Amino acid sequence: MTCRPGDLPPQRSRLAALLCLGGLGALIGGCVPAHRHPSWALYPLQRRVPHDGLAVVSQPDGYGLHLWLDTDTRQQGVCKPRWNPSPARLFNGNGTAPFSSGLATQQEFFAAVARPDVQRLLRRELEALCAARAPRSSFAWVEPPRRPQDIKPEAYPQLEEADLLSDPEAVLQQERKLLGEDPPMGPPPAGVP
Repeated sequence: MTCRPGDLPPQRSRLAALLCLGGLGALIGGCVPAHRHPSWALYPLQRRVPHDGLAVVSQPDGYGLHLWLDTDTRQQGVCKPRWNPSPARLFNGNGTAPFSSGLATQQEFFAAVARPDVQRLLRRELEALCAARAPRSSFAWVEPPRRPQDIKPEAYPQLEEADLLSDPEAVLQQERKLLGEDPPMGPPPAGVP
């Protein structure tokens, strides 16, 4: 049995035509070159030590984010993520020598960390980073911020006077005392260095 357009009822004929056009549109839309689509490749990309960075290829041509991973060990026996929602811009993410330079937007960070595959790899890398930095501490997962309102500024301890540099003259006097030299009284005589 063959089917010709005149054999179908008018409603089915229109439906068949729409399905055919939709399929053709999807076929043509799928013919966009691969370099025009983000690959969403994810892999560890070290900054200084293993597990302290993650590459997320979120844009076409290998561009994306270089998430810098850090830990918070201020609570005794607990190691958890410390989030930096201002990631570096990733270049050549699909190539053989990816690198980062400059800053990407926070909106890109929020979009990336909302993906389950990114969260899985973030958790794995941060757990490994905690194991390296604080092996006796237990790992506690903290969700990454997803909106600007979720960002909490870090409160670092203030510097105390003991943390500041010592007075150079006082250091010199202590050195002379340790060496058994008498500290000079007042300024040195003229012509003596």
